[in-house]
Amino acid sequence: MPRIADDLLIDSYSKAIELKLCPKFITLLEKEISLRSLPLQCEIRHDEKKSPSIS
Repeated sequence: MPRIADDLLIDSYSKAIELKLCPKFITLLEKEISLRSLPLQCEIRHDEKKSPSIS
């Protein structure tokens, strides 16, 4: 992946989850975040979206 600013990468990841973009794209972003050892604060939100909500 071409080098983009860390904050832009995190923002892109958050927005991808919010917009429910392609899971493969989200995984690609997660891998890049992991490679850079950046904190993944949105990870819990991503996991919650995978499971059905209980109402």
